[in-house]
Amino acid sequence: MSGVGDSRRALGSFLRARRGRVVPQDVGLAGGRRRRVRGLRREELAQLAGISVDYYVRLEQGRNTQPSPEVLDALADALGLDAAERRHLATLADARRGPAPTVRVSPVLQRMLDAMSGLPAFATNHRLDVVAWNDLGAELIGGLADPARRDRNNARYLFRDPASQELHPEWQDRAAEAVGQLRVAAGRYPEDTELAALIAELSTHSAEFRRIWDSGEVVMCGAGRKRLRHPVAGLLTLDYETLHVPAAPGETGLVVHVFSAEEGSGEAVALARLATAALPA
Repeated sequence: MSGVGDSRRALGSFLRARRGRVVPQDVGLAGGRRRRVRGLRREELAQLAGISVDYYVRLEQGRNTQPSPEVLDALADALGLDAAERRHLATLADARRGPAPTVRVSPVLQRMLDAMSGLPAFATNHRLDVVAWNDLGAELIGGLADPARRDRNNARYLFRDPASQELHPEWQDRAAEAVGQLRVAAGRYPEDTELAALIAELSTHSAEFRRIWDSGEVVMCGAGRKRLRHPVAGLLTLDYETLHVPAAPGETGLVVHVFSAEEGSGEAVALARLATAALPA
């Protein structure tokens, strides 16, 4: 996969992908049928960012991997990047990226998850491995407690297990999120061989993964609403929040995902019933 495991080329790969997504007419440039490239040409992006074409070409080719903050801001403005994409761009240009953190689930974290017995919750690392959960969380997202029922890597589950499309009615959105999160992780930890192997595996086995990866999707965990379909509880629309457990100061180690429903709603009643059913015998 372009840019994976090669910190010199990751920046250029991301710029190339985002350049391909910009509609020329949206930035005041002429379109037309004679255009041979999708999105912006290199010289057009360089002009919009106020830098020389030669300098921009060197960025895309990995021959200049440490642009100034001012250049990064200009490129981000020209490409219309959002906050998550801007942060990812800055990460790719930072030569101080270190090795991936080694994070273990502490007894305190597991105690917290277990104490939230009425709220589905689970924790993931930067590779999207689900490393901890409570009983309701395990049941809600496909049976995590039984490795024979569900792969414990969320990305592999989404792209290699057809059951994921039954669990996630908005499967395309969840797939894009997973790829976007893996791209962020690959940018932060270019020397993580396990992460690179996962991305290579999914690229080999899933054309949809390759398509989303090539689009340059970038996603960072946040909050919002998701729909999930459970075989017993039915279709649920749940609020979710993500809580970050640092491995070291300034470095995200684990992400805790917590789902909830408004008190008195049908979803809250369904979760309560599911929580009772999920209790260990």
